[in-house]
Amino acid sequence: MKKIKIEGNHLLEGTINISGAKNSAVALIPASILSDEEVQIDNIPNISDIEALNEILTYLGATVDHKQGTMIINPTKIVNKEIPESISTKLRASYYFMAALLGKYKKVEMYFPGGCKIGSRPIDQTLKAFELLGAKIKEENNKYTIVANRLIGTNIYLDMPSVGATINTILASVKAEGKTIIENAAKEPEIVSVATFLNNMGAKITGAGTSKIKIEGVKKLSKGFTEVIPDRIEAGTYLLAGALIGKKITIKNLIPKHIESLTSKLIEMGIDLEIGADFITVSQNKNLKPINIKTLVYPGFPTDLQQPLTVLLTQCNGTSILQETIYENRFQNVPYLNEMGAKIEIDEDKIKIYGPTKLNGCEVVATDLRAGACLVLAGLVADNTTIISDVEHILRGYENIVEKLQNVGAKIEIIEI
Repeated sequence: MKKIKIEGNHLLEGTINISGAKNSAVALIPASILSDEEVQIDNIPNISDIEALNEILTYLGATVDHKQGTMIINPTKIVNKEIPESISTKLRASYYFMAALLGKYKKVEMYFPGGCKIGSRPIDQTLKAFELLGAKIKEENNKYTIVANRLIGTNIYLDMPSVGATINTILASVKAEGKTIIENAAKEPEIVSVATFLNNMGAKITGAGTSKIKIEGVKKLSKGFTEVIPDRIEAGTYLLAGALIGKKITIKNLIPKHIESLTSKLIEMGIDLEIGADFITVSQNKNLKPINIKTLVYPGFPTDLQQPLTVLLTQCNGTSILQETIYENRFQNVPYLNEMGAKIEIDEDKIKIYGPTKLNGCEVVATDLRAGACLVLAGLVADNTTIISDVEHILRGYENIVEKLQNVGAKIEIIEI
């Protein structure tokens, strides 16, 4: 069993290069099968979620050449068959194949997707969109069979601006007949990335990045190329590490605009940042002001950075209040932080963080991806040694996290027990 061991309280100094965005790559790869020719995706992160998507591509019959961050996918020999539960439940993003296969072949059979257990993550908005486009859906024992004689463009209003539902609706409607309009669409950079990729192959998508997206259906998509955008959540995580325990840390190869909701809060707390075109430099500040913050859809503060931010809030001079509005089960990190010496109270969808508190290393469990990142940050700033279990959650979303932190002076390693 792999665990992460951290000897805390060592100042970090140096440069961390940001990898391609997990949340972008896991949508671009399924989108590639809509092409009728070979496609290439660069800046693919080396994480286990990508391996799981590769497994699905290979199972379906696609040819995949994946080397050094570049993936060349030839989908021309795909056989549209049922995707087994053993594969589809490995990650949440497997459901993008549901939309892509439906969009291309008008039929898909697969099981409910997996992913982190961070609360209710229904796919009802995606299924509603499929039905509005003309598909019939049968669900039995967690298996979905979705069939359409024709997919016909229509107006689709999403009850909430879900990233997954927005991307799935785009994928299902790119080859539909006529025009599809998505109202109350999510605006995340990952959606713009998918739309740009598809447009490069011949799709006709406008409005990505706004609340209203229009898709004119096309019959054919040709050869395509794209590069995965920098991972804004990874960038935010390392920025928080620098604010916690950085002598001077520079985060490179990022798009600062994508994390303005975080940087604005760090500045409010009293942290000095040097922000360039593709980098941010940050140093530790031991005189932090408390803040109030709530998670929102983009461009608001991302739920994926809520748990990592909590560690920094334990070091503020006063009480901070953090409200989680996206997922109802995203405080699983709190009991472990309290075990380490934090003083945090949970009150329904809010937590109160009383600071500053000294953290001490102990044995903790990464219950999900971002909770794991939170515990890594806590281990970096804590006294003594922290041992993190269930690290597969962390490794599926952060490329070379141990090596990147080692390179800036962290005493961190993966151990086998």
